[in-house]
Amino acid sequence: MSFFEEMKRRNLLRVGVAYAVVAWLILQISSEWVPALLLPQWIHSAVALLLILGFPVALIFAWAFELTPEGLKKEKDIDRSQPATGNASRKFDFIIIGLFAMALIYFAYDKFVLDPQRDVVLMESVREQNTSAMSELADRSIAVLAFANMSDDASNEYFSEGLSEELLNLLVKIPELRVAARTSSFSYKGTDTRIAQIGEELNVAYILEGSVRKSGNHVRITAQLIKADDGFHLWSETFDKDLDDIFVVQDEVAAAVVEALQIRLMGAIPTPRQTTPEVYALYLQGLYFLNLGDDENLGKAVTLLKQALALDPDYAPAWVAIAKTYQFQMRSRVLLREPGVELAKAAVERALEIDSNMAAAWAGLAYLQRSHDWDWSGAQSSIDRALRLEPNNPSVLGVAASLANTHGQMSRYVELFERLVSLDPVSLGSLRPLGTAYIKIGRYDDAIKILNRVVALNPDYPSGYPALCMAYLLNGDFANAWTASEKVTPRSLRILRQAMIQFTMGNEAKSQSLMDEYLRIMDRKFPIALAGLYAWRGEKDAAFEWLEIGFQQRDNGLSFILTNIYLANVRSDARYPVFLEKLGLLEAWQAMPLEFREAPEYKLGSE
Repeated sequence: MSFFEEMKRRNLLRVGVAYAVVAWLILQISSEWVPALLLPQWIHSAVALLLILGFPVALIFAWAFELTPEGLKKEKDIDRSQPATGNASRKFDFIIIGLFAMALIYFAYDKFVLDPQRDVVLMESVREQNTSAMSELADRSIAVLAFANMSDDASNEYFSEGLSEELLNLLVKIPELRVAARTSSFSYKGTDTRIAQIGEELNVAYILEGSVRKSGNHVRITAQLIKADDGFHLWSETFDKDLDDIFVVQDEVAAAVVEALQIRLMGAIPTPRQTTPEVYALYLQGLYFLNLGDDENLGKAVTLLKQALALDPDYAPAWVAIAKTYQFQMRSRVLLREPGVELAKAAVERALEIDSNMAAAWAGLAYLQRSHDWDWSGAQSSIDRALRLEPNNPSVLGVAASLANTHGQMSRYVELFERLVSLDPVSLGSLRPLGTAYIKIGRYDDAIKILNRVVALNPDYPSGYPALCMAYLLNGDFANAWTASEKVTPRSLRILRQAMIQFTMGNEAKSQSLMDEYLRIMDRKFPIALAGLYAWRGEKDAAFEWLEIGFQQRDNGLSFILTNIYLANVRSDARYPVFLEKLGLLEAWQAMPLEFREAPEYKLGSE
């Protein structure tokens, strides 16, 4: 008899399998109950060690003894002339099947009952930690206001504003300091808002303000750090410097803020990347026109930033700025997608070649990888790097939140946008996405509250009324949904929203008429919007046809397919996971909580 046959006869393999299954069950139970009973962790380790040591002992025992119909006998006492113990083997088979069944039941219980409970506990823990961290940062929070231009030449506005922005960007690099975003802090430019009010509205304890007087190659900069609640001046300084020393001023201001706020740094105070005065002036002018944002000024920004890079091709901040400008030009369709992506990606990659620790460059790369390459894992890796470098940088948080949206990580998606709004509380570009996030997780009342704030701040904001309209519709408030839809622009989007409202109210004929009008206007543009409209109406075949067109056109809307509320009705269709697998998002969808994978039950109102 061969050795393998002898192992089979003595049930050695069956004993090994049975032991492994029992050991796995014991370890799973130990991992749950040891922490639950507040026992020391070494007990779980000891159980694992004993089970490992017991495995060879069990095999030796199985070799030396054999289970027979008459009971357990030593191997030497068994008459080999008798047939093999088939009955005993069958008993072992039944035992193994029973153990596998128990393991499967426990696995299902752990996956579908215990796992969601652990996720809830984990998210609560993360939320508590974030709250604690934000509380600790409350006394080390600051807003950098746009410095006033005191020069005789009004065209020097770019210099005073740009210098303020660069100081803000420098302070953002300090993890121990919470810095209000540029959008919010610069919104007070030209107003006479009291310091205390600014501090309250931006939720910061300190304000850094100042003025710049530039004349030729000479600059006088006055900076002062003010305690927001009582207006007390903690520090103030006037710098009379040549432009060659402008980076020294930034170093000294950052150091003064750290000292005045008594911040204990984990590392050194960050320093700005230096260049020549001529390049720096071109760079600041480029930033100024970039922030104005319209097509004409974006063109000016590209020209100025190219001039700066021609003089200093190793000035990484200018590469990041021009990449951002290209992204804006793609959004407004001044740049076509393919050449725009190529230019923007080359710019951020060049910035990272020069300085691999530029958080803004990693965030820019993550945006391009997500929006245009559909490289989900690469985008995640890039944004994780950016978050490690600058965890409180608003631009980094915005990309991280959008990527969490792409992956269907709902809790993280909302939490990141809430953090972003805490840093950028009066920015429509932060408030509106948070309102949309609340819609996607079913917090319609919260969404309505924040989106009403958006349209109150700026009724002409393009994304305000479309989002508010959907919040009302999903909340079953058809009257307010229709009122909001009438203020939606452009007209094509207004028609799209109203077609959805009419269908939800049961007016299918009116919905079809509006839909036909939308199709005449838009033709084959925005395929994912059309897929959402068909899905909303339950026309799944047409919805998948438009999804496929969107895939062929590489529609950026597919980046957010997992949380697209308009496509909720097709989530249960067998074609949906197949389409997600083609996109590379199937695993992300399967990892989402069940309530977000299923079609939500929307509230229904009456006409």
